[in-house]
Amino acid sequence: MEVPAISKLSVNSNENQNLIRAYNLIKAAAEQGARLVVLPEMWNCPYLADYFNKYAEDFDNGDSSPSFSMLSEVASCFGITIVGGSIPEWCNGRLYNTCCVFGSDGKLKAKHRKIHLFDIDIAGDISFKESDSFVAGDEPAIVETDIGRIGIGICHDMRFPELAMLYKAKGAHIIVYPGAFNMSTGELLWELVQRARAADNQVVIATCSPSRDSVGSYTIWGHSTLVSPPQNMKRRLWLLRLTILKSNLGGRAFHWRNKDEQIFTSSSICTIEGHEDVINALGSFGSISI
Repeated sequence: MEVPAISKLSVNSNENQNLIRAYNLIKAAAEQGARLVVLPEMWNCPYLADYFNKYAEDFDNGDSSPSFSMLSEVASCFGITIVGGSIPEWCNGRLYNTCCVFGSDGKLKAKHRKIHLFDIDIAGDISFKESDSFVAGDEPAIVETDIGRIGIGICHDMRFPELAMLYKAKGAHIIVYPGAFNMSTGELLWELVQRARAADNQVVIATCSPSRDSVGSYTIWGHSTLVSPPQNMKRRLWLLRLTILKSNLGGRAFHWRNKDEQIFTSSSICTIEGHEDVINALGSFGSISI
């Protein structure tokens, strides 16, 4: 598994701006050698019910699917695999939260519709009911790509260990979860659950979130993370180059931590290539998080 890129987007209510921003980040990742690019959940519109219908796309109609078409085109243009975060999908009168995976030829290789919809109601904190907008998917997606076998989940799917176990049983090398955890669940569970899935299944877990300053009343935790399992993955991770791209770098930093909970910090020019501290930290069951 070599050279993934996690593209962390600041999402607003202007779809064209979101598409241009995503295209530019994918292009930058490809030019830095990325062979796999991961986008966030709901990257083409804010994570709010008011926008889901407005920006939903019918993937069978290219004229009404600008996000789908752009991902297909850019994957083919740069010869890379893209896990396209998620976008609202219209199909047969139903709305789904859908992740599309495109191969290096630009063709759709797999489609995962979010299985576990996120409904939460915490008095005085947050109330959100995804099931008011979306229909749940019912088919897990594991896909053979140029860079390995990838299992796909979306956000709340990560909370359910059975899905990751299924992917492991089917030979997944990496499980990717585009996600938009909120501030409450993010602080409590975001990295904890990823580390659990990595340890339980001995696979790499990659997550990609919209940035915290995305538009909307739903405030996103805003971290994107790459987590390795314990020592047996160390050899593979020595081969890893990770490029983490952000659309709003302004003076921010990211960090990674090793098994002893030591924190290492770097500048927000988020390119890591063969850095021994990073690789050792990951190989000892660590994570990179921005």
